[in-house]
Amino acid sequence: MSREINNIQPIAADIKKLIEKSRQNAALAVNAEITLLYCHIGKRINGEVLKNNRAEYGKQIVVTLARQLIEEYGKGWGEKHLRQCMQFANVFADEQIVYALRRELSWTHLRSLIYMEDPLKREFYIEISKLEKWSSRLLQDRIQSMLYERTAISRKPEQTILNDLTKLKNEKKLSPDLVFRDPYFLDFLGLSDTYSEKNLETAIIVELQSFIIELGSDFAFMARQKRITIDNRDYYIDLLFYHRRLKCMVAIDLKIGEFEAAYKGQMELYLRYLEKYEQVEGENTPIGLILCTGKNQEHIELLQLDKCNIRVADYLTILPPKKLLQEKLHKAIEIAQYKIRAKDHE
Repeated sequence: MSREINNIQPIAADIKKLIEKSRQNAALAVNAEITLLYCHIGKRINGEVLKNNRAEYGKQIVVTLARQLIEEYGKGWGEKHLRQCMQFANVFADEQIVYALRRELSWTHLRSLIYMEDPLKREFYIEISKLEKWSSRLLQDRIQSMLYERTAISRKPEQTILNDLTKLKNEKKLSPDLVFRDPYFLDFLGLSDTYSEKNLETAIIVELQSFIIELGSDFAFMARQKRITIDNRDYYIDLLFYHRRLKCMVAIDLKIGEFEAAYKGQMELYLRYLEKYEQVEGENTPIGLILCTGKNQEHIELLQLDKCNIRVADYLTILPPKKLLQEKLHKAIEIAQYKIRAKDHE
């Protein structure tokens, strides 16, 4: 009898998988239908409001509709929800886009995006959410952490942003500008006001999972203090990672204090060694990331680090007030955009 029961176990496991799969499909189908429903509701209300062309009438129709729908279907159909439907229909005016998104992103995902004024920023979060299969909670966390403003792509010309997002959408192809950030938030390390590079590195290893989450989900840890020998001299790469979608190694150098020009030569040496001795067939050229606590932008520009596959970013172990951080990041984007426009007019 026990033998027969044991034989049933594989069948039971298969049936459980079928049930779970069916439940997932049902949930996706329900979510897709709900998202489309909210789009249709928003369009219908918007059409009625525009047809009458009176602001007071528009306000009143939403209030009246909400009151009637609450009586019939419950408090979830209040005025706030109807206005979200209206905003959703305004932002995603092309119904074909809604059809494409509704099976990949839930209404909760999309609701987090509909009040973004910058369409490129919104597209960034849509495509990264789809690619990395973010939960709606993770998407909200990423928006709160100003991921887009910290990503290198936000400081590029609009056409470059659009091109990179189009490649991501159509080919699932990530550019380095969509991957690397500045600054990196390392407040989870719990470091005090004074610490050494060794303290920083040790804290990162202890909190490796959190560090990888901050770097991005496609990073895989390879080595700490990776030893390389050149002309009988030993050098050590602080941290070595591999990026799955970029298909390349990423060498990370940790620095205390501001960026110095000498760091470029050190990182170039690491990258050339990795390219010659560690890179395997099918991989792309390694990328270097120098993390420091401050940098002079003119140094970065004059050294032309982008041509050497080297990136420099600040890291913050203690986060400043959010308002101050927002101002700093927005200012950085404005300066970058100003330089782009000035260069175009030369």
